[in-house]
Amino acid sequence: MKSLFYAACLSAAALFVQPALAQETPATLDGVKLVTAEQARDLGAKGAALIDTRTANEFAEKTVKGAINVPYGEKSAKDAKFDKAADKFDLAKLPADKGAPVIFFCNSGTCWKSYKASVVARDAGYKQVGWLRGGMPEWSSNGLPTQ
Repeated sequence: MKSLFYAACLSAAALFVQPALAQETPATLDGVKLVTAEQARDLGAKGAALIDTRTANEFAEKTVKGAINVPYGEKSAKDAKFDKAADKFDLAKLPADKGAPVIFFCNSGTCWKSYKASVVARDAGYKQVGWLRGGMPEWSSNGLPTQ
């Protein structure tokens, strides 16, 4: 009876864990350069716009030094084939020069906001799109400057 109970508990736990695993962003993104925190820092020092796609509250709490906040209003599914029309992202807040480098970040590989912002910017014609998939956790764990 105990083993049946444990098996049921494990099955129930798997139902909760599996969707979380499915929420992981893809490891690559066509037409977008994946960058590490150090690469993002170096690109920012050379003039790349560092774009925090998290909420204004998250941005105010702590962000990458020199970053600007362009929140990604996410209503679409956390999926590589998300519906851009369901979301809100203000491209007018990005550099007017679509040849200028832009780096998007949020809260790591399980946060889809920077992934989606990268797709939207790429599809809008931005030529140098970078995606810091590790987001703020990677930036902070490397001891890089914040504001």
